[in-house]
Amino acid sequence: MSEAFDAAFAAIPKVTVGGLPIAVLDRAETADWMIRAARERRRGRPPLYLTSANGEVLARVAAEPELAALVQAADQIVADGQPLVVASRLRCRTPLPERVATTDLFHDVARRAEQTGTTFYLYGATAEENARAVANVRRAYPRLVIAGHSHGFLAGEALEAKIAEIDALAPDILWLAMGVPHEQRFVARHGDRLTHVGMIKTSGGLFNFLSGTNRRAPQWMQRASLEWAYRIWLEPRRLFWRYAVTNPKAIYLMARRSA
Repeated sequence: MSEAFDAAFAAIPKVTVGGLPIAVLDRAETADWMIRAARERRRGRPPLYLTSANGEVLARVAAEPELAALVQAADQIVADGQPLVVASRLRCRTPLPERVATTDLFHDVARRAEQTGTTFYLYGATAEENARAVANVRRAYPRLVIAGHSHGFLAGEALEAKIAEIDALAPDILWLAMGVPHEQRFVARHGDRLTHVGMIKTSGGLFNFLSGTNRRAPQWMQRASLEWAYRIWLEPRRLFWRYAVTNPKAIYLMARRSA
């Protein structure tokens, strides 16, 4: 990257929310930065690493040293959770402008990628979910170049071959949807072998939304920081205890470790 871009990258302001350094960027700014950074990234070194934080991530980072190190190794962390935005308005010197949800950000970046020729690789989820997500993305963005895609349940020689394939295809942005902490571990373990990839964006359950399997909460619930409640309503057995444990911890962390 150019010296000018390096300076602009270093100048992106950050605030501490719940103990993590969060980039003060809105969705449009994040999408613009991703396109420029991924395309201008000088190949031959590990890709840029962009991840996201929400209440669950804050709670788990505080309790799991390994995950804390993996998340804090990111080049940028954005706020994929409206409660973080609210906490920043109450506790931080500079408020976060808005939530940067990956499920929205993907579409912001895809629209820009059609115009700029930025290439994607979609890695993660099951084979069926991945294929449906890719098919829907291709219908929605016919000019988008998807260099390749794969499900995320590979191991051993198959995984080694896939990493080599991704690097050879050299996508500008690798969307990595494996869930926390698997996608962060993937970056740590394999990032140094993806030197022809511009950027990795960890993406959680993104492909389940792109495939149409999962639905977003109504806008009023998103604005009211209640999307977690909608997700519990959809998947109570899987998510009830997760949020019952992590939400109180996240509220405490946002109140005590934000500045």
